[in-house]
Amino acid sequence: MQKNHLLTTLRSLKLIDGCKGTQVYAVNQSASNANAPASSSSSSSSCEKPLLRHVASLRSKSIQGGNNGGGRNHYTPSLLPDSLLPFGLPSADHIDPPVDPFLRHVDPVSALSDSFRRLSSTTKAEADAGAGDERLLLLCDLHLEQLSLFRPVADPKLLRRSLRSARLHAPNAHHRVVLSAWLRFERREDQLLPSPPPLSSCSPTSPALECPRAALLSPSSSSDLLCPCRHPPPDPSPSSSASVPAPRRHGQEEIEDADVWFCIGDDEVPCVRSSIAALSKPLSTLLYGGFAEAQRERISFSHNGISVRGMKAVDVFSRTDRLDEFPPDTVLELLAFANKFCCEGLKSACDAKMASLVRNLDDALLLVEYGLEETAYLLVAACLQVFLRELPRSLSDPDITRLLCTQEGRERLEAADHASFLLYHFLSQVAMEEDMKSNTTVMLLERLVECATPGWQKQLALHQLGCVMLERGEYKDAQRWFEEAASEGHVYSRIGVARAKFKKGHKYSAYKLASSLIDDFEPVGWMYQERSLYCNGKEKMSDLRVATELDPTLAYPYKYRAIALMENGKVGAAIAEVNKIIGFKVSTDCLELRAWFCLALEDYEGAVQDTRALMTLDPSYLMFHGKLHGDQLIEILQQHGKQWDMADCWMQLYDRWSAVDDIGSLAVVHQMLAKEPANSSLRFRQSLLLLRLNCQKAAMNSLRLARNHSIHDHERLVYEGWILYDTGHRDEALAKAEESISVQRSFEAFFLKAYALADSNLDATSSSYVIQLLEQANSCASDNLRKGQAHNNMGSIYVDCDMLDEAAECYLKALGIKHTRAHQGLARVYYLKNQKKAAYDEMTKLIEKAKNNASAYEKRSEYCDRDMAKSDLNMATKLDPLRTYPYRYRAAVLMDDNKEEEAIAELSQAIAFKPDLQLLHLRAAFYDSMGDTASTLRDCEAALCLDPSHCDSMDLHNKALGRAGPPST
Repeated sequence: MQKNHLLTTLRSLKLIDGCKGTQVYAVNQSASNANAPASSSSSSSSCEKPLLRHVASLRSKSIQGGNNGGGRNHYTPSLLPDSLLPFGLPSADHIDPPVDPFLRHVDPVSALSDSFRRLSSTTKAEADAGAGDERLLLLCDLHLEQLSLFRPVADPKLLRRSLRSARLHAPNAHHRVVLSAWLRFERREDQLLPSPPPLSSCSPTSPALECPRAALLSPSSSSDLLCPCRHPPPDPSPSSSASVPAPRRHGQEEIEDADVWFCIGDDEVPCVRSSIAALSKPLSTLLYGGFAEAQRERISFSHNGISVRGMKAVDVFSRTDRLDEFPPDTVLELLAFANKFCCEGLKSACDAKMASLVRNLDDALLLVEYGLEETAYLLVAACLQVFLRELPRSLSDPDITRLLCTQEGRERLEAADHASFLLYHFLSQVAMEEDMKSNTTVMLLERLVECATPGWQKQLALHQLGCVMLERGEYKDAQRWFEEAASEGHVYSRIGVARAKFKKGHKYSAYKLASSLIDDFEPVGWMYQERSLYCNGKEKMSDLRVATELDPTLAYPYKYRAIALMENGKVGAAIAEVNKIIGFKVSTDCLELRAWFCLALEDYEGAVQDTRALMTLDPSYLMFHGKLHGDQLIEILQQHGKQWDMADCWMQLYDRWSAVDDIGSLAVVHQMLAKEPANSSLRFRQSLLLLRLNCQKAAMNSLRLARNHSIHDHERLVYEGWILYDTGHRDEALAKAEESISVQRSFEAFFLKAYALADSNLDATSSSYVIQLLEQANSCASDNLRKGQAHNNMGSIYVDCDMLDEAAECYLKALGIKHTRAHQGLARVYYLKNQKKAAYDEMTKLIEKAKNNASAYEKRSEYCDRDMAKSDLNMATKLDPLRTYPYRYRAAVLMDDNKEEEAIAELSQAIAFKPDLQLLHLRAAFYDSMGDTASTLRDCEAALCLDPSHCDSMDLHNKALGRAGPPST
């Protein structure tokens, strides 16, 4: 009866047509394998339910050749009358991995090394010869190139560092405007409510590099890069007043000084000939050269496009060099006059004056046409700054898109020195995030191609255009753009060529192209993954196996294998397969797949949990071939489970939090927010869980929602502080915490201040102060989830201060309120007290309690002998291959055993899919001990590209450079 009710509910929904490229889709029963053996469900694991007998006929065929969509059959999903899976089973036909829309190098380590060398060389030349505009522009471009190199690494800190470095070396107002807007966009300040005006003055906690006023100034030294909004206005003094131009003179005095009159209609404007002549060479020639006007006192000016009021303003400016008293329309008239008579000083003054009047979007839309018409550089910069700081909303304005997206608009911007690769790189990045398939995105990428220079810029622009065309289904154009990108030297674009050919039905051609990549280069995971799309059976499974061995972070092989197991009736094994990647890399498509499998097992609780988690990551996600919003599925399924009130939810949250079950905790918080959507405290906890799962974008969105829903000023300040801290603005975050404490003492304000202060090298005094802050935090009202974290952090600081008894007390307090992670800190205390067995046992407790326990296995390895450590580290790598310590440990053991090649191979295996600072440094040290100077330099340079301040890598690099001799140019 319950099944029929669920099916009726699903049928009654008004289904939404749509498609989401990264989701898994359903297969129609009309395409099922009618000859599937009836006993297939008996091969499933013992946990599987008889439901599979109803859906066995839904199994899709193995990937087959065909005439549509690159040799695969495509089906239309429909409701199934006799099952709880109204959209069928997931199909491998619809889970092809996307072509990544960024530069991906075959040898990323060499690319990082080369980038570091070129940047170091240019920086040294700047220090020797001074920072000219050309050298600044080169440095800015090199940092932007590094930004493109860091995209595959997916570390937001590296991306922000590149943007800030580019902003610091911006050579002109245009680059400063774009980069400051880009930095602001990365914080998504536009999503804060109420949204601050785009050109509002900076607050004391605003990041200085994002200051809109500073972007329009011309810095003469590094100190001038500081935000001018924070500089107090200069005090008037007798010494300074002497340099102020004399005020405008009026009446008879002006007429007495006049020696030339400009006649405009029936009016005459008295002026000083020498002052007007000094405005420009053409005017000087007119008034003192061989023209008849040079001999006349009265000169006809009626046909020069200037009014009487405008000419009077020219006279005043010629005497005082000031425009203070003139209204905007007069200044615009002066701007046109300055352009006509080449008055550079007057033009600059008018340009700066009009730029200072741009305050909002309406001003910018009104004035940008004047700026473009008169090629007023600062005015256009100020208007452009508003458009960029209103992204992505401004891209929906037809007037703005006409300027920014069209070829005519680019030409007009170019005439005003405001068309650049940087500008269109930023705009296209925003457009692709908003809607990759939109016409706006295509036009912006076309402008990007037009502005790109040969090399990485062309590669990126052409490749991204190919990716967008592929998503739009325009395969012929996609192939053409990918081929052009490949011809520019971007090897990864050949993947795009293969994919476009496959989509056009040329499967064998795509297979040959993918195979040629494996033959021509050192194989990496994505090459085998791509080739697997174009073959079947054992060959396909073999390629997927190798892809996972080379790069275990690729999701497609796990998803395909899971669906293949599902098709064979092994739902339990399918869930186990997809669990492998969810355990260390959470994504919406993998969570959806597992939820789908849970439905097949009639595990409604598991399906609801995963659906709630994925809806937290993407609240607009559509499931089952884009037919059903995730919230609708939750609404249906939760009718078939236990109904929890808020008290029950809190108990469930405590249990899951204590079990280190981050996905389960996320699902409970999602359910609580459905009951209390404006609860800012829950939004904050949601952000903490998302950060643990390395879902930074979703975490920042939750933090912004927490801030927007806060009803108290002190709470709002804390959340603003966390937003600043998580985007790399530690000092500004500290200021927010202190401001919040001044409004009202609270746990979160003290905790934020302590956390930010602890993010540095603490001396004894600083450590003591941080402990005091955490004690003050625990004296304020909060729940045990947060108090346990405070006790745990306090214990860590006590350990650093070698106060082990105090640390143990803190950890035991944390464990007393179910902060399970404190087992790790307590184990450390036991180890430092030479109680190794107790430390090992403490970590074993954590392993037994924690659902996500890869880090626990890694940490326990420090407290046992070599063989047991190796076993624990192998388990840690199996659970989370992104953890780098196990690779380093195993490599060090191999090196100690004089197995140098094996040690290098162990590190290289991880570096191939995760170019990590510590891995690179250790491999460089190994190469150095082997006498391989070239490899040592390469790995040191790659490590320093990731962190230029890493002292050990700098020392090793200098040592290797000394051996290698002077570098060649």
